[in-house]
Amino acid sequence: MKYDVFGIGNALVDKEFEVTEDFLAAHGIQKGMMTLIDEAKQQQLLAGLSATFGMKKRASGGSAANSIVAVSQFGGKTFYACKVANDETGEFYMNDLHAAGVATKLDQVRCSSEGVTGKCMVMVTPDAERTMNTFLGITADFSEAELHLDELKQAQYLYIEGYLVTSDISRAAALKARQVAKEHGVKTAMTFSDPAMVRFFRSGVNEMLGDGADILFCNHEEVSVFTGKEDLEEAIAAIKPYAGKLVITLGSKGALVVDDDGRTEIAAHPAKAVDTNGAGDMFAGAFLYGITQGMDNAQAGKLASMAASRVVTVFGARLDKDAHQAVLAAV
Repeated sequence: MKYDVFGIGNALVDKEFEVTEDFLAAHGIQKGMMTLIDEAKQQQLLAGLSATFGMKKRASGGSAANSIVAVSQFGGKTFYACKVANDETGEFYMNDLHAAGVATKLDQVRCSSEGVTGKCMVMVTPDAERTMNTFLGITADFSEAELHLDELKQAQYLYIEGYLVTSDISRAAALKARQVAKEHGVKTAMTFSDPAMVRFFRSGVNEMLGDGADILFCNHEEVSVFTGKEDLEEAIAAIKPYAGKLVITLGSKGALVVDDDGRTEIAAHPAKAVDTNGAGDMFAGAFLYGITQGMDNAQAGKLASMAASRVVTVFGARLDKDAHQAVLAAV
């Protein structure tokens, strides 16, 4: 296959700040969650963040994009379908993905796309928890026109980001991608992305998940919200029919992979966290890399756990290529 993983998701430029708990409280920002805001509110928030703390880092982001970059940096072949505008931020986003080895057709997309590229204010508190306020911009208009289906047909896996559920047009694109993948023997992986997606866009999540995914990524809170079961074992039993391979991250308790062959417990790798932004994205990307390269659940899970523990020790949602290779060599 031409690609190991073909990803679809939001294209957001992350602007990252180290903030205080008081700042979040003063601005009525819900800690630990991703909240959608309009452009005016984001500009106001950005001005306050910049004046009070100063921007720590800027990077091309989006949940699926972070995972796709991880697959690429480990050595996998990847393509990312998304939408950016014909502005400076969109050019930055495109160049950043290409520098990470991810194939796109953004040179075509952005030249015909007027509007504003999406941005995400990532606020990290001293406890390393990440809180996100997002203005989707033109990525909310990600549609079937930006799917590049000929490329999708040449992939092992389609990877769908749960955040696409917030836009009707983007959700429709995800459904089209699922259909084409199924018709051409491409397996599907999906992530819930955030508890808020399951809680506030439940019908859309159900629609995107459809009759299930070959691999479904979620954390304990997301699977509990989805199933209405607080008990983990009850939640697993309720959601397993929707996942050929269910991958649940459990924070400091590691992770659990459940499929028809049984269950595999993945040990956590303790680390001194400075920024948890991107930990779940890294776990999914590393796991997908492992599975597409022939690793079993235990091997792919170990790689994913080690990579996630490494990314939380740095500021930002990604590692450089040397760090990826060092983690791979340690597995």
